[in-house]
Formats: sequence, structure tokens, C-alpha cells
Amino acid sequence: MASSTSSAPRSRSRKPLGKMADWFRQALSKKPKKILESSDGPSSDVSQPSSQDHPPRLGLSSTSSPRSPAAAASSGSSGRWSKDYDVCVCHSEEDLAAAQELVSYLEGSTASLRCFLQLRDATPGGAIVSELCQALSNSHCRVLLITPGFLQDPWCKYQMLQALSEAPGAEGRTIPLMSGLARAAYPAELRFMYFVDGRGPDGGFRQVKEAVMRYLQTIS
Repeated sequence: MASSTSSAPRSRSRKPLGKMADWFRQALSKKPKKILESSDGPSSDVSQPSSQDHPPRLGLSSTSSPRSPAAAASSGSSGRWSKDYDVCVCHSEEDLAAAQELVSYLEGSTASLRCFLQLRDATPGGAIVSELCQALSNSHCRVLLITPGFLQDPWCKYQMLQALSEAPGAEGRTIPLMSGLARAAYPAELRFMYFVDGRGPDGGFRQVKEAVMRYLQTIS
């Protein structure tokens, strides 16, 4: 009888323990499922990591946007600073003093125009024709100081033709400055463009400066 009574409580105590063990097994068996389900959620959203790849692509495009100003700056160099000079002054040898006055006026103005004067700025030892052609191509505008000496000098006519070959159209790049000549003496090669009359109080220097500045504004 004692053995039977002692076995009864033990059997009773095993039943709750067995139930609790079953509950833990179910709980443990459910947790992996929840973990798998929660892990399946992000894994099913494979588009999220792939969509996270898009911000780097946007980042690359944003890094390319600073390059575009840099390219514009180097092509900015496509503006005024793309050439070494703003003005190349073409003149006869006897008009050197007048050419120097013009250059002094343009360089000393508030615009601080960069001028090429052949006898001052040509490379020592350089070929005269090569230096002239290089100066014309490296200048935005060309001022032709047309005087009686200019018309009588074959070298000046060569300068004029080279200037026209660099800018054949009337686009404001070639600026004739007539001084000491009547209108009828205006060269036939330049009849398709207006000239600056040098008979004014300042010798037409102000109009030349304004014409150069007007052209530089179109390329800035």
C-alpha cells in the first residue's frame, strides 16, 4: 500500500511536467518559424538591397555634377581666358607711337585688356610671320590701325588679310580704326564692316575699347 501511494503522486507530478515540456517544445518549435518568417521578410524584399544600390548610383551622378562645372571651367576656358590676348594691334612701323598710345589706353582702362604689340610682345628670335599668325590666332579681337602708312605698307596688308582669315565675317572681332584718312580711302577688303573714326577727341580709343568689351561679353 505504501508503494502504491508513493507511486501515485509521482505519476501525478509527471503529468504537469510532461505538459510543460510539450509547451516548451511547441514554443521552441514556433520560435524558429517566426525567425525564419522574419528573416524571410527582408530576404523576400531582395529589392531593398538592390534599391540600396541606387543611392551609390545617385552618388556617382552627383559626383559627376561637380565635374560638369569643372568641364565648363576648362571649357571656361572657352571664354575670355581661352586665348592669351584680348586684342592684337596691327599697325605700320611708322605708326608705332600711335599704336603704343592705343595699347596703353586699353591696358590701363578698368577692363585691363590684354594687348599684343608685335615689337613689344613677339618672342625674340621668332619668325616674324609665325609670331604674327600666332598672335592673331591667340587674340579674341584684332584692331587694324589704318593710316596712310598702313595702306602703303605691304606688310600691313598681309596683317589685314591674316586678320580677316581668322575672322572672315563681320562678327566684331576685326575692328578697323581709321586715322588721318578720308572715308573714300577705306580699304575695299573691309567695306562689309563698320570702322571707328579716329578723328574724335580720344582718337577713337574709347569706341575701340567698347567694341572689344562688347565682343568679350558674348563669349563670357
